[in-house]
Amino acid sequence: MSDPSSLALVADIGGTNARFGLIDDTGVHESRIFRCADFPSLAAVAAAYLTTVPANARPRQAAFCVAGPVTGDLIEITNLRWTFSVDQVRAALGLERLKVINDFTAVALCIPRLREGDRVQVGDGSPEPGAVVGILGPGSGLGASGLVPGPRGWTALSGEGGHTTMAPISDRESAVLAQLRKTYDHVSAERVLSGPGLVNLYAALSIIDGHEPARLTPAEVAEKGASGAEPHCAEAVEMFCAMLGTVAGNLALTLGARGGVYIAGGIVPKLGPVFTHSRFRKRFTEKGRMRDFLAPIPTYVITHELPAFLGLAEALAQS
Repeated sequence: MSDPSSLALVADIGGTNARFGLIDDTGVHESRIFRCADFPSLAAVAAAYLTTVPANARPRQAAFCVAGPVTGDLIEITNLRWTFSVDQVRAALGLERLKVINDFTAVALCIPRLREGDRVQVGDGSPEPGAVVGILGPGSGLGASGLVPGPRGWTALSGEGGHTTMAPISDRESAVLAQLRKTYDHVSAERVLSGPGLVNLYAALSIIDGHEPARLTPAEVAEKGASGAEPHCAEAVEMFCAMLGTVAGNLALTLGARGGVYIAGGIVPKLGPVFTHSRFRKRFTEKGRMRDFLAPIPTYVITHELPAFLGLAEALAQS
């Protein structure tokens, strides 16, 4: 590890877990996970982490990302009863500087810092240097963002693209979305392209075929689907991959993402070859007259274990 002046404290604060680490030019160090429910506040869990750090490695600057909107000094974390002042947390932790950003903004900002071993390309295509980049992250929800180059570095777009309306491409997908509309007023992309969305796909496919769906977790649907152990789970995984290709292609067209489209989140990397050989790439380019526009655009899966930490380091470097 470097000296404390070059170290930064980084944290990814979700609704369930808080991940902390130290980062410098050589990588991430001392990474640890804490259950948020075990602590009364963000300051408390951060202080607990710092007690595990050697005194001669205490950082002077930090960057945190949180699952929720960041619009000012006072921040409320979605799905967690923590509200905090950025300035008060900075003072409580004895930091000279603390930057707080949205969690998916942090994931988007990781792109410039990825190395070849941190991503896997799916299909053909080559990035256009200095061009806009798109990013999607199916996880507990569906994050969507873009990276726009500028004279001061990359800017991550902040939006709610995961809540755009999901469009079907086949009769089977139309039947699935019709089934989901019996439960949801609005069937967004997130309703099918997320952990809960994977379960929604499995349940809808089962019901359409006259079967009572079992109570499965997203991980179980993915595991049974990838192994082929359960036919409706296998179809749900394949439909998930295909629909993600449709949405990724839409994002590339909307942003003009000639720099590539990246898939983040915890679901896709675990699918491995199942995703690589799925209809994802075919559906990405299946846009009629725009096929030739999309064909050169590369698509990647981010495999780095802590992409948000890389993005937080980028955010600190820019500020």
